[in-house]
Amino acid sequence: MRITSLIVALITTAVLPVLGQEGVGQEIKQGAKKTGQTIKDGVETAGEKTKETAKTVGKKTKEVAETVGAKTKETAQTVGAKTKEAGETVATKTKETVEGAGEKTTHPGRKTHGRSTRPSSRAATDTGEQPSPNGDSAPGPSPSGH
Repeated sequence: MRITSLIVALITTAVLPVLGQEGVGQEIKQGAKKTGQTIKDGVETAGEKTKETAKTVGKKTKEVAETVGAKTKETAQTVGAKTKEAGETVATKTKETVEGAGEKTTHPGRKTHGRSTRPSSRAATDTGEQPSPNGDSAPGPSPSGH
């Protein structure tokens, strides 16, 4: 019996650590499950937050685009109105200038005299002298005769 008792004691000693390790293994397994679930929940929360942020950014971008579009349209209309106004002003001023020029001409057959580059023959005949051939005018006699 001594041998049997010894064998039972040895088997018991060998089995106890294995059973103890099983409990530790179960605890590790449970801890891993909890950690995995926490990570999963964190990822889902981050995904939801990212989705909400993306929606907010999309909405704000749309609002800004609509505002920019409205301002661009408004600016285009203002520029168009100013251009039209300027064109009408130019047309009116041009018409006034043309009509004003017609009213100023009282003698329709009379033309504005341009300055001639040729020497006048009238001045030479009034004094009785001939113009010099080189174009220089010679000093004439003084009216007092001195």
